[in-house]
Amino acid sequence: MQVTMTVNGEEVSAEIEGRTLLVHFLRDHLRLTGTHWGCDTSNCGTCVVWMDDEPVKSCTVLAAMAGGHDVRTVEGLETEDGLDPVQQGFMQCHGLQCGFCTPGMMMTARALLDRNPDPSAQEIREAISGQICRCTGYATIVRSIRWAALHPDGAQPADATHPDATEPAPETAGSPA
Repeated sequence: MQVTMTVNGEEVSAEIEGRTLLVHFLRDHLRLTGTHWGCDTSNCGTCVVWMDDEPVKSCTVLAAMAGGHDVRTVEGLETEDGLDPVQQGFMQCHGLQCGFCTPGMMMTARALLDRNPDPSAQEIREAISGQICRCTGYATIVRSIRWAALHPDGAQPADATHPDATEPAPETAGSPA
């Protein structure tokens, strides 16, 4: 079957099998490998992309269902002006270790900040609660998202600072919630 959608601002069309998942369409057909494929059961969140400005787990969406919609991947966060503040925050605050969960975390973080430009640490934990990070303990991810909230226009490394430490200390292991 033929599917056509807009991905990161560009219209794309391809012949696919009807059972092709959006995550596989993005990775295998379009070679957008920033979207990771993890659990295949919608539990881990590594595959989060946006469909019509809403975060979705692309391992549970058929590519055919995305036909006619706007899809945005982690590759679409960067603009001609540079990195998105979320991407900068993850760099400044070391919000990744192995990096496997990072694309999905960034897409969820950008969606949160678009809806709530100044979330508390608890609101951040709630937003990312559908995603699993097995490396960081979530503290650096929460700090990275707070950094992005405090630097909505981004920042050059010379003036980059860590978020205000007035938030309660996040737990260091387990889930973000």
